[in-house]
Amino acid sequence: MKLPKYVQAWVDRDGRARCYFRRRGYPLVQLRGLPWSPSFMAEYEKAISGPRAGIGAVRSKPGSVAAVVAEYLDSQQFFASKSAGTQRMRRGILERFRAAYGERPFALLPPEWIEALLDAKPPHAARSWLVTLRSLCQFAVKRGWLRADPTRDIKQRSIKGDGFHTWTDDEIAQFEAYHPIGSKPRLHTTQRRSDVVRMGRQHVRETPDGPALYVKQQKTGVELLLPIYPELQAALDATPASHLTFLVTATGKPYGGNAFSEQFRNWCDAAGLPKRCSAHGLRKASCRRMAEAEYTANEIMAHSGHGTMKELVRYTKAADQARLARNAMTRTTMVESKVG
Repeated sequence: MKLPKYVQAWVDRDGRARCYFRRRGYPLVQLRGLPWSPSFMAEYEKAISGPRAGIGAVRSKPGSVAAVVAEYLDSQQFFASKSAGTQRMRRGILERFRAAYGERPFALLPPEWIEALLDAKPPHAARSWLVTLRSLCQFAVKRGWLRADPTRDIKQRSIKGDGFHTWTDDEIAQFEAYHPIGSKPRLHTTQRRSDVVRMGRQHVRETPDGPALYVKQQKTGVELLLPIYPELQAALDATPASHLTFLVTATGKPYGGNAFSEQFRNWCDAAGLPKRCSAHGLRKASCRRMAEAEYTANEIMAHSGHGTMKELVRYTKAADQARLARNAMTRTTMVESKVG
């Protein structure tokens, strides 16, 4: 039987007939039903009049890893599910996955193979790869490329330790001693990297309690209004006002996220700090200091933008346990003296 133009058909390994619309420059689309039937032709007309395919999809063999990845990256599920930063991270993972395994049949990737792939990566990277591949596989199940999600029973690897090193007070003092107020390194606000690199004078708001920085966090969408403390105000006053962002490169342009991380590493090296010190660890130190100063959990979250207590606990775990214990003992003693 002659098939409609741009339609290809074959029998898969389970003996099921599959029909696909395949036209150069357009997405690969599975067509359900019998060829030429009303339901089949309705899907065919929708496919032939649909949008052009994402980059790389038209060069991929139907059902291959490359084809499914291209279809996923061009789908609403990918664009609607996460923030722009998470999308960039997942796109990078999927592009590497496609480059390495693009010719393989997607339906023939067993759980054991995916688990071995994850085991070959560091713990933090393995977690990112797992959530990314799980989202891809769930999409593939919906589109009919998979019968079941091979990542369903794969558990996230436990990560020993607390992740990024939380800076000590001595390390913070060493950094500040080398980089005085008026230098770019002192403009770091302990917010996330993705937010720090976008901050500028247009984000300063005048409030009844004084100036504050308005931040809409890129990762979470949470809106914050952060009071500008005197030390930060002094650093801002010493910063040229001719740029769109506070932090700029040597050529006067805003930093990209990775470029800022590299530059921050250079600032730490210049101050003689160990490799364990990072911008994210300084953010954790800010939360630790607030916990030690007896800020409430809600007060710390209002500053950091964390959405849950579980996240906050990870950040404040390095709080000075001895100091907190002394505070608790002092309060207990005061209560007992009043009772007595």
